Amino acid sequence: MSSMNFSTAKQYVRPPQRGIFPLDHEGECRPFMESYLECLKMSRDTHHKCRDLSKDYLQCRMDKQLMSEENLDNLGYADDKKVHGAHEYDKAKEKAGFVAGKHIAKKEKWWFQKSNKGWKEKSSVPESSPTE
Repeated sequence: MSSMNFSTAKQYVRPPQRGIFPLDHEGECRPFMESYLECLKMSRDTHHKCRDLSKDYLQCRMDKQLMSEENLDNLGYADDKKVHGAHEYDKAKEKAGFVAGKHIAKKEKWWFQKSNKGWKEKSSVPESSPTE
C-alpha cells in the first residue's frame, strides 16, 4: 500500500527566463509591431532594414512593463552590431539556367550497392573439376 506524502515545504516562484515575457493583450504596442511587420513585408524579410522599427517596438514593451528593462545595446542594437554592406542574392545562376544537381552526369551507387562483377560471375558458374 502506498502512502501520499504532502510536503509542507514552501514552494518558490522563480521569475521568467530572459526572453519570456507577457503577451500584449491590451495592444499597447500594436502600432509599433504592425509597422515593423509591414517593413519586413515590404523589404521581403530583410530584417536589418527594419532595425529601427524593431528597436522602437522593444522600447515600447519596456516602457509599458511588458518586458524587463534592458539596455538595447545588449540586445544587439549597438552601433557596432549594425549590418553593413549586405546585398541581396540576385539568383543570377538560376536565371542563366543552372539547376542544382543537374551537373552530376551519372547515377552513383551507394557503398552497399557496389559489387564485384567478377565475383558474381565466378560464383554463379559451378567450377568443373580437372579430374572429370
